[in-house]
Amino acid sequence: MDHLFEGFLENKNESYIVRLLSKEDMSQIQQLQELVVDTLTEKKNLQPLTYEELDYILTGNGLMIGAFTETGLIAFRALLVPPIDEEHLGLDVGLDAEELPRVIYQEISNVHPDYRGNRLQQTLAHLIMQELGELEQKFTYVACTVAPFNIPSLKDKFKQGMEIAALKIKYVDQLRYVFIKRLEGDGGGEEISEIARVPMGDVEGQQALLDEGWRGISMEEDDGGYRVLYVR
Repeated sequence: MDHLFEGFLENKNESYIVRLLSKEDMSQIQQLQELVVDTLTEKKNLQPLTYEELDYILTGNGLMIGAFTETGLIAFRALLVPPIDEEHLGLDVGLDAEELPRVIYQEISNVHPDYRGNRLQQTLAHLIMQELGELEQKFTYVACTVAPFNIPSLKDKFKQGMEIAALKIKYVDQLRYVFIKRLEGDGGGEEISEIARVPMGDVEGQQALLDEGWRGISMEEDDGGYRVLYVR
């Protein structure tokens, strides 16, 4: 099977390869996801993918790549082509109906606890977005949701140039940031006229700014807490 990438884990003295995942990898994917969920202190921060969702992605409705050492799967990352329904993230961020088919979701990203600190999440993010460009179906936007205070995941999204465009209840009762990024011809030309720093725990304050068209572009630590940097 073709490798997308070969790398070396300095702190483990181990090499690894990255390749596309298929249904044959299902049991390893599920085992790694269960392991990651078991080690989480805040279980509600991660929305694990069900067997059906994994199956849906692996049967042509997205992309999944994984990093393997000799012992097996140590990390994976997924993109999902979502069904067009009333829960679509494109609607949450104000896209028009005709744009929704051009949105792909960044889904779960899992790294084996023993292999954290090797930038695997970033490496896989870079590789999967490269692979996305190879698909026949073309996408204009990538979107995802992240729980407030899920700091590693928030840092990961900001590092990729994604922006917070909404903060609302998703998945029945979970508060989530909705991130979006325009893929082609990165929109980086907009003038920033105002900046606001809002504590991450101030939900109403952030929602008020987002309703007025502000976007969250980064975060910073502040007296043991976190603030989100909003611009417009």
